[in-house]
Amino acid sequence: MPDATPPGTVPALPEKPKRSKTPWIVGLAIVAVVAVVAVVAAVNANNSGSADAAAKSVTVKIGTTEQSAPYWPILKKEAAKEGIDIQVVGFKDYQQANPALADGLLDLNLFQHLQFLANYNVQAHQNLVPIASTYVVPLSLYSKKYSKLDEIPSGAEIAIPNDPTNQARALLVLQKAGLLALKNGGNTLATPADIDASASTVKVIAVDAAQTAPALDSAAGAVINNTFVGPAGIDPESALFKDDPKSAAAEPYINAFVARDKDKGNATYRKIAELYHTKAVQDAVLADSKNTAVLVQRPQADLIDILHSLEKTIEAAK
Repeated sequence: MPDATPPGTVPALPEKPKRSKTPWIVGLAIVAVVAVVAVVAAVNANNSGSADAAAKSVTVKIGTTEQSAPYWPILKKEAAKEGIDIQVVGFKDYQQANPALADGLLDLNLFQHLQFLANYNVQAHQNLVPIASTYVVPLSLYSKKYSKLDEIPSGAEIAIPNDPTNQARALLVLQKAGLLALKNGGNTLATPADIDASASTVKVIAVDAAQTAPALDSAAGAVINNTFVGPAGIDPESALFKDDPKSAAAEPYINAFVARDKDKGNATYRKIAELYHTKAVQDAVLADSKNTAVLVQRPQADLIDILHSLEKTIEAAK
């Protein structure tokens, strides 16, 4: 089609687009949108991270009769750094924590030595096992009435724990102290029935371990587990006599973290035991025992061997 523009006429230029009077508003809007997207992305990332951390956190319930011990907050803090949430479950006496563990109400317990564990396993037909060792503490004889062994009169009454394992150990302590004699020298299964009365100068009263400290108000003395010494306000240095936690005879009295047999190789539980032996926790353990505890690190295989040997001895004595 021919051009309709007359010859010699310059074609009109298209109208120049008008420039927006508010380009900065559009720019700000874009920046704002980008910022909002970035914030939302960051929040989502943080929430995702928190969710992942929560998902990775493992809760471990540990039963103990020493729930107020000052090392627990330190151990819990160290464990939290590893994604482990330790929940301490307290018990008033020694008889509850093993059944609770066997029934799956706990993941671990920490309150007993190997002799106590062996006796429980045999009597309850269970197979709880040590995960790792912690320490050995001396078992000591205390008195409010006398300051020396030779001051204790003939016929005086001494309170001892009535649970089988600590009872036997208490009798051995009194024998070493020269206050009584056990038939054939006694052993880790000794009971008051094994006392040779004619060769002994004191009588024993078997009470719940938690009542040995209160018994000091009436008895001439008491053999008290370390667990109850501190809470009773007793100075460990005031002991009239104690056994040697470093001797080979102390192996049955190595304290340990204990688990169900199926969990004996659990990596999380082993990590907790490893953290227990860090300096900060160990310093608190020693301070709590007023430096009477002797820290012990024995391989798990050794602990299980000692446990099984003790169990065989108990079975044979039935």
